[in-house]
Amino acid sequence: MRLSVLPAACGLLALGLAGCGGDSHLPTASKNPTGSYNREGSADPAGLGRQHILIADQFNNRVVEITASGEIVWHFGRGPNDISPRSIVGVNDAERIGDNLTLMAGTGAPPGTEPLCPNGCADNRVMIVNHDGHIVWQYGHFGATGSGPDTLNTPVQATYLPNRHVLISDQANARIIEVTPSKKIVWQFGITGDNALGSNTLNQPNAAELLENGHILISDLNNNRAIEVTHTTPSSIVRTFTAHGTLSGVAFASRLTDGHTLITDSNNNRIVEVDDGDNIVWQYVTNTQANSNANPLPTRAVRLRNGTTLISDQFNDRVLIVDKTGKTLVQYGTLNVPGFNTDNVNTQMNAPYDAKVIGDFTGLTPPSRDHDRDGDDDR
Repeated sequence: MRLSVLPAACGLLALGLAGCGGDSHLPTASKNPTGSYNREGSADPAGLGRQHILIADQFNNRVVEITASGEIVWHFGRGPNDISPRSIVGVNDAERIGDNLTLMAGTGAPPGTEPLCPNGCADNRVMIVNHDGHIVWQYGHFGATGSGPDTLNTPVQATYLPNRHVLISDQANARIIEVTPSKKIVWQFGITGDNALGSNTLNQPNAAELLENGHILISDLNNNRAIEVTHTTPSSIVRTFTAHGTLSGVAFASRLTDGHTLITDSNNNRIVEVDDGDNIVWQYVTNTQANSNANPLPTRAVRLRNGTTLISDQFNDRVLIVDKTGKTLVQYGTLNVPGFNTDNVNTQMNAPYDAKVIGDFTGLTPPSRDHDRDGDDDR
């Protein structure tokens, strides 16, 4: 489907470059936000300190940056019922690059999720936005769907690589592509448009991360597997993770510091950690709580530096942090109750798809080789 196309591309990536228009107007801050984030009577039960969280608030068509207490301090996108290029429609992924830039994937809204486009509406952009809300780089065009140069079909996730390329999960095109700042595709895994189970094909890939060994870890959603492939042309699969055939809908996977792999097993409503032998060593199920959505389909789980796990529990409309025992330390949003709030996210979000603690790249691809800024080459 097509909507009005965004005017010409916004130029090449340059840190701090002011580019095309956007929207990052700050809401009025809530000085004493209330809600369910404080489970233990502590001001910071998850030990986040001054760290902020970046959330892709999917059907509110926005990316929000929040404090540990849930207060919104920055956002991009105008909120629900705005399906213009100045929002990011059906955003599925966001990550902070340095201090000023945010990479985000405008996936689009499927049928039945947006009142203004009941049959669904496309966004199909991966873009980098500065803190003033200006788009400084993008791949793809708003409302335009395709597989040719500078076009995408349902981009679900994007990873900024240390070489300044962007790894894009181009889901409906059944491929992972690596794109240069000048928008040239220099690497691809998957055959464009071929949703199959094979040694070189993907079925609705949902995410990809660059590993320390140089391989790419791909979440092959509808093939129910996470695969590690060589970052070469041609590429080959070197390892496959299925939790011994029990996974269904692999939405996200990351490689932990101990060599384990953390997998979001979406259709089973659980997060699993598997060892090198594909054995489950830890799991957390998101639909066992009273009043839970029966099938919340969690979409992202990332392990934090302090050992806790940050989970985007999509259709339970919440983001939560749990410890190794499965105890909930923090919850943002109200369980299974969608909504919108401009001050904080403690009680209201709408199908949050992704959440990351800014600056914590545990298990994730750091956007630079010196991502902790200590002067050393981390990789």
